[in-house]
Amino acid sequence: MNVISIQSHVAYGHVGNAAAVFALQRLGIEVWPVHTVQFSNHTGYPDWQGEVFSAGHIASLIDGLAARGALARCDALLTGYVGDPALGAVIVDAVARTRAANPRAIYACDPVMGDHGKGLFVREGVPAFLRDRALPAADIVTPNLFELEILSGQNPRSLEEVRDAAATLLRVGPKVVLVTSLSSAGNAAGEMEMLAVTAEGAWRVASPRLPIEPPPNGAGDAVAALFLGFYLKTASVPQALAAAASAIFEILATTEESGETELQLVAAQDRLAAPRRRFTATPL
Repeated sequence: MNVISIQSHVAYGHVGNAAAVFALQRLGIEVWPVHTVQFSNHTGYPDWQGEVFSAGHIASLIDGLAARGALARCDALLTGYVGDPALGAVIVDAVARTRAANPRAIYACDPVMGDHGKGLFVREGVPAFLRDRALPAADIVTPNLFELEILSGQNPRSLEEVRDAAATLLRVGPKVVLVTSLSSAGNAAGEMEMLAVTAEGAWRVASPRLPIEPPPNGAGDAVAALFLGFYLKTASVPQALAAAASAIFEILATTEESGETELQLVAAQDRLAAPRRRFTATPL
């Protein structure tokens, strides 16, 4: 299986493609990364170095992949952080070209925009692109609760309200909505939840919330990649949800054990497919 991953990249740490590429590779999936930016480190640090690549630069890389016949052999296209709305047209075009070359290819969109406590951290125009163009084109979309609120125009809190808000996104285009970093009202103390919603049903998975402060950047990028990877391997939403939850828990537990602030993806690599603890996805 082959995946094109269009995301940001950092030399130090694991966010964007620096998280997604390795996670997918350790699941046995070939990845062709296209970096939208290349920074020394993520922008949560006081300073960073690097460059944001132009939409034309990204388009030329897609042309190069097409020239190698890669689009016809691509099983999925994954996108994450979009630094500039001008890149949106390139992404939508890449999705259309990939599907024309391989009608079975799927598009997984991680609509990175912000989070509770941080607010929006993308440029003006990016939320509109994700809502109006990326969402209708996507097969899988993986918002956190904050991003679900923006995409749905709702303010869900209970699991049932989250499921209903996710269902409104299904009517726009996606076949699967995975809501990550969820801590709904009324859930068990100390749990972190994820909820996957399709036209056929909804499934919840919960794992213990680990006391990591501050939370490491890149966990959402890793979850989106892991869910896509397990979905490609199993063609089952509940199985992919359970496997992704178990894998990200191992990554976070390894990070906590290490005392490091950056996501310990490499150290946890052998536990991605064989976790010490397995969590189950249950129907909602």
